[in-house]
Amino acid sequence: MWDMITDILSDYYLWTKTLHIISVITWMAGIFYLPRLFVYHTESVKTGSETDTLFQTMEQKLLHVIMRPAMYSTWTFGLLLVFTPGIVDWLEIWPWVKAASVLTMTWFHFWLAARRIDFTEGRNSRTGKQFRMMNEVPTLLMFLIVFSVVLKY
Repeated sequence: MWDMITDILSDYYLWTKTLHIISVITWMAGIFYLPRLFVYHTESVKTGSETDTLFQTMEQKLLHVIMRPAMYSTWTFGLLLVFTPGIVDWLEIWPWVKAASVLTMTWFHFWLAARRIDFTEGRNSRTGKQFRMMNEVPTLLMFLIVFSVVLKY
């Protein structure tokens, strides 16, 4: 049975890899954009205004309609790649660096979701500067992930 599964994974490797890359690009677009929305929301919008409602709608849709499905598909296709024979050698360092970075990116995704709830409940306490600084987290993680996968360090 396991041989049949690994044969299927091997046969569809390029499809899985392609869908993984598309999912990652989509997820990362949201991961970069949502903190930016939070910056503008914090610095330019009065709580309870029509613009506040508009920002909350944009943030909610970005998070739930784009980012969440992209995160799930990134994880799904990534795990399928992990189980594809010959793709990952866990004796090397790079898959561990990538795994730790992806776990941290996932934590960041949920941190952003919690900040969105703060806005919804009118209790955001962070500044635009803090959101700008946090917006650097996915950039650093992206560098670690891409360099580890491409260079296999």
